Amino acid sequence: MNLNNLKPAKGSTHHEKRIGRGQGSGYGGTSTRGHKGAQSRSGYSRKLGFEGGQMPLQRRLPKFGFTNLKRVEYKAINLSVLEELASKNSLSAISVDTLIEAGFVSKNDKVKILGNGTLTKALEVTAHAFSKSAEAAIEVQQGKAIKL
Repeated sequence: MNLNNLKPAKGSTHHEKRIGRGQGSGYGGTSTRGHKGAQSRSGYSRKLGFEGGQMPLQRRLPKFGFTNLKRVEYKAINLSVLEELASKNSLSAISVDTLIEAGFVSKNDKVKILGNGTLTKALEVTAHAFSKSAEAAIEVQQGKAIKL
């Protein structure tokens, strides 16, 4: 076997369909596009979601509800997480920056402290919002809940 007699395996290749090269080719005339209609013309491109003229799915489904553009999304952090963080790193004050460094929130998140869990020592907690139960639990331990 030499480079000059290498050939692809039998049946593995086929000729390209030569469209629009006259009637004798079998692909002349309409050039495999059928008669008339948008898809037979040059420059045609199907619109996104087009279903052949049938009413598209996004127009068939009912629209309802309301999106409040002024809604503020908070990242919820429980007291149990604060307790664990404070005991692990022996902290007396926890701020949003502390939570970012610990990997609980990203720098763009607003933080809300929720009252799930218990505190065993006084903590000075700084966050964007607090639930009533969390604020009460922090103040029971003679800590401070500071809103940003």
